[in-house]
Amino acid sequence: MAANYDALGSQTRNSPYGSGDPYYNESSGYITPARPPKKTISKWVKFGIPVAVVVIAGAVLGGVLGSRASKNASASSSAAASAAATSAISAKNDVGRFATATDSQYLVPIYPMTTNTAAYTTPTFVTTADTNLAWPQDPFQPSSPSPTQVRSDRPRLIAPTYMWDALPNLIKNDPYLSGWNDTIFGNATQYMALPPVVYFLDGGNGILDPAREIKQRVKAFSYAYRLTNDTKWLDRTYVELQNAAGNLTGGWGPDNSTKWNPTHFLDTAELTAAYAIAYDWLYNAWTPTQRSSIMATMITYGLNNGVIAYSTNDPAAYGWWTSNTEGNWNCVCNNGLTMGALAILGDDTSGIAAQLLGLTIPNALQNCAFAPSSDGTWSETANYWYFGTTGHAEMASSLLTATGSTYDLLAVNPDFQLTGQYHMYVSGPGSLFNYGDCGPNKYSTTANAMMFYGQQYTMPQYQLFQRDQFDAAEPWSMFWYNPAVTGAFWDGLALDHFFDNSTDQWGSMRSSWTDENALYVAVKAGTLQGHQTHNDLDCGDFVVDALGVRWFGELGSGDYNSIGYFSNDLQDSQRWLYYRKMTEGQNTILVNQQNQNVAAAPTVRHDTSATVQGSSTVMNVPGDSSAYFVADLTSAYFNVTSFSRGVHLINGRKQVLAPIMWRAHTNATIAISTDGQTATLTIGSATTTVQLLNPPSGAVFTTMSPVRFASDPTPPQPDQTNDGVTVLVISLPAGSYTLEVLINPQWPGMSSSSYTTPGSVALSQWSLTSPS
Repeated sequence: MAANYDALGSQTRNSPYGSGDPYYNESSGYITPARPPKKTISKWVKFGIPVAVVVIAGAVLGGVLGSRASKNASASSSAAASAAATSAISAKNDVGRFATATDSQYLVPIYPMTTNTAAYTTPTFVTTADTNLAWPQDPFQPSSPSPTQVRSDRPRLIAPTYMWDALPNLIKNDPYLSGWNDTIFGNATQYMALPPVVYFLDGGNGILDPAREIKQRVKAFSYAYRLTNDTKWLDRTYVELQNAAGNLTGGWGPDNSTKWNPTHFLDTAELTAAYAIAYDWLYNAWTPTQRSSIMATMITYGLNNGVIAYSTNDPAAYGWWTSNTEGNWNCVCNNGLTMGALAILGDDTSGIAAQLLGLTIPNALQNCAFAPSSDGTWSETANYWYFGTTGHAEMASSLLTATGSTYDLLAVNPDFQLTGQYHMYVSGPGSLFNYGDCGPNKYSTTANAMMFYGQQYTMPQYQLFQRDQFDAAEPWSMFWYNPAVTGAFWDGLALDHFFDNSTDQWGSMRSSWTDENALYVAVKAGTLQGHQTHNDLDCGDFVVDALGVRWFGELGSGDYNSIGYFSNDLQDSQRWLYYRKMTEGQNTILVNQQNQNVAAAPTVRHDTSATVQGSSTVMNVPGDSSAYFVADLTSAYFNVTSFSRGVHLINGRKQVLAPIMWRAHTNATIAISTDGQTATLTIGSATTTVQLLNPPSGAVFTTMSPVRFASDPTPPQPDQTNDGVTVLVISLPAGSYTLEVLINPQWPGMSSSSYTTPGSVALSQWSLTSPS
């Protein structure tokens, strides 16, 4: 969702896309991932995920499972604080990795249902000087940092020498660093066996996938070389660099300065970042000839094009650097140029490195830094958060380690620190509340900015949350993670949170942070413009997880290559002709088979019992624990006098009341009762019933295929198919109605008499105790 910066001056957001988006479609349109066949294989192996992730996930086999004996050395017994620190870290390390497995469908961590009062405590960064347990202090502490005054030692980007020197000992003593290290080496070994990344220009969508895959490999190879000094990793890195420079047989892209596709600058930026990492991390291992070649390639295809892009005379660079482009494009593009400039500063005799630093830093401060709104919600979507925060964190970290300052990139937006909280609450047991577009394959992009933000903002819960995620094991984590972090992210964490910025307006409610079978409901209102053309017409949209299943979910991205898909976000945009983007493709009300009004300005109200989870992974929800979210969506519809919808968690968060339904997309098999008042949904062995309460005359459940109505305007290109998806529908003629729907997950061991049937209460009268 887009940010609202009224306090800073309300202005129109620009879009970096023009007539085409940089990505192709990654989404399958399948809400619940296909259940994998049962195999007698390690529970850490992941199935049914994009190719770009398979290697990372599969390599988790090398991780540390179960209990791991602590090998940490004791701090001086004469210092009580140091002894306490050692004790706290030892308690953590005795447990090992807190999550014991990863769910193979949703790629979320699985925690044992247990209590450990020694390790599962309040999130804390313990202070200790014991180098067996914590990073030493960076000796580079300039009194007056300058972007063009860099540290004298190499590497200077993200992981300085003092960290490489300390890392082997920390790996021996920390179960997470040990497991991630094994995974990185496993990934690097698999990458080594593959041919160099093939050039592929995806129509008008650029070479972003190849660029990020090269960056992913360079990071792994460079990491492996620095820890082993085995020249096979150095040589393989150089092959990848020579390939992307077009110096191998067959070439790689156009034989001119546009080889890295600068008209689609994300590609150029990610390749520049890859070359910067290789140049800097392996600086002392390269021969002078190799070093000169790498720098020349980076300048020719990357940095020179950055200077051109920043020229106001370059129409091909439209959007990503201009004012008010506050999203992933600005972060990624400025980061790649910044990392490249920092890497060669001092070696570059052309002056281009210093020139670019004078452009990228001020521009990122004006734009990238303001991608999160005042409540932390990312400006585009939950998936685009990954790309934007990766670029932002890489840029801030590189500046900090190379020059001693982030130049306010972390502070100019005082609410940026909340974006980690946004990521936590937008993540459910059925994966993300993935409204809007999902973006491309991630490759080198992860959620590990959470590690960096955790340290920089003193938010240990961010690191504790991310370290158990499937994408944690990659080189950035090895240096952004603080092994002196202790506690459990869930200890004292509220089950609910509401995001109230006027362009965001969404709520996250759940029954547990650590139970993969927990109830999770996320619902949104918010505006329908200003999201850099990545949103849907979806006021009132929601998802529901329970029993380890996503019952109602999102179809995700449409085909990014479709004509007009990114044309604009006006009412008559061609984007809104595609099923996955139009209102009927969302889990919300559809009036007169018309799209919602893009000028919608919903208002919301909500409340929560403020239930927090304790230190145990076993969450016993109090019977009176409740939360609700109500949105007045009248402005989102044409020819509607009044329209509101709400979601209420009742009966100790075991049931969901959702007045005003409905179109809801599901992968479940649906059986409807003979009277049409109850729908029984089944996925695998899990069952949920959906019941009409006090239905008005004629209100019954029916099902439809996830396709457009025959009377809808024809889109420029055919819709994608949504195989395996059914739409659960309640249809009523024009009129005034109160429609109430009760969602009842069939919890194991819960008798039918334990379910409650709430009384009918007007939305305007809802409270935490009514209805109940």
